Amino acid sequence: MDKFMQAAIEQAKKGASEGGIPIGSVLMKDGEILGAGHNQRVQQDDPMAHAEIDCLRQAGRIGSYKGTTLYSTLMPCYLCAGAVVQFGIKKVIVGESKTFSGAEELMKAHGVEIINLQNEECIGLMEKFIAERPDLWNEDIGE
Repeated sequence: MDKFMQAAIEQAKKGASEGGIPIGSVLMKDGEILGAGHNQRVQQDDPMAHAEIDCLRQAGRIGSYKGTTLYSTLMPCYLCAGAVVQFGIKKVIVGESKTFSGAEELMKAHGVEIINLQNEECIGLMEKFIAERPDLWNEDIGE
């Protein structure tokens, strides 16, 4: 498996170990990780603390996002897809979209290349979480 997706999975596991939602993200450019984050909505009591947003915050101000690739263990939602589009990130590698279809079409409509791995480990993390904490998952996706 690609080391960047593995790093995103490690972030997802970190979030789960903190009592949060197991979604992780990594921003990469030229073979280097610029930022890594995980969903911290529960831990920070912050509805905006999604994994991709945390990842971008951890990367800090990098100027241009040209040539970056965002990795996420789960297909980004509309909030996170909006950040992808806003900052001009043109490639997103996704662990899975089986448990959540997210905003793939929005990103594609703005010229973002999406590579969906349908990774069994990512699917398993989310299926386990959704089965154990459906209330928290429904809150996270606005249901």
